Amino acid sequence: MEPRIYKVDRIDGDYAHLINTENGEELLMARALLPDETDEGMLLRWENFVYTVVEG
Repeated sequence: MEPRIYKVDRIDGDYAHLINTENGEELLMARALLPDETDEGMLLRWENFVYTVVEG
């Protein structure tokens, strides 16, 4: 699978609303599956079923 980049749109309790930066689709993801430092406005890279923070 190709890597994907998501922007954390908002955090709602135990879930984060992610926006795919390529096509604008929204994804609801459990925060337990995201890096601990995840916060609103961050970019996350999804590859091989693992999310990592995009530094930049």
